[in-house]
Amino acid sequence: MTAEPLPAVVLQGHGVRLEPLATRHLPALHTALADPAVFAGGWGGGAAALTPDLAGDPEAFGRWLLRYLPAERAVSYAVVHGDEVVGTTTLGHLDPATESLHVGWTAYAPRVWGTGVNAACKLLVLGHAFGCGYGRVQLQADARNDRSRAAIVRLGAEFEGVLRRTQPRADGSWRDTAVYSVLREEWPRVRAGLLARLR
Repeated sequence: MTAEPLPAVVLQGHGVRLEPLATRHLPALHTALADPAVFAGGWGGGAAALTPDLAGDPEAFGRWLLRYLPAERAVSYAVVHGDEVVGTTTLGHLDPATESLHVGWTAYAPRVWGTGVNAACKLLVLGHAFGCGYGRVQLQADARNDRSRAAIVRLGAEFEGVLRRTQPRADGSWRDTAVYSVLREEWPRVRAGLLARLR
């Protein structure tokens, strides 16, 4: 099976709605994500990336976010829970020829950590990817981010290894990246696990 181009459509279910990212979402994403706790785990380049300018200025944060998220071969979403924008996630590095993509650039407001929001989002984006013919979905995290790595394992993704010195952090140090994946044949098991968690 050859993967299809991934349409940027609204994905909805299990208490969340993923809306293709638009400029109207940016002020709410500033409110949700311009928090030291969000950046501390490595998102956005790590704690040093949340400068006073970004923390205090929604317009500066919006400009920064649009540069941070991948623009080519990617579909980014605003995550809506109830009527509130609580985060963002992206399907990036889309490569239909190899049937692979990367789910990442994901961050949520701390108030929804430990709830079903992440499981619901992953259920939607993984289902979208596999439904469009993709065969491998990669997930990754800063190797030092134990919270994100544990969340990826809880999803049912398989650990593949650690890539060393993959990208600079905002403080000038270098990030090692822990890589995980879910394959098409593993999706029924992963899907059942996510549904069980959401019940």
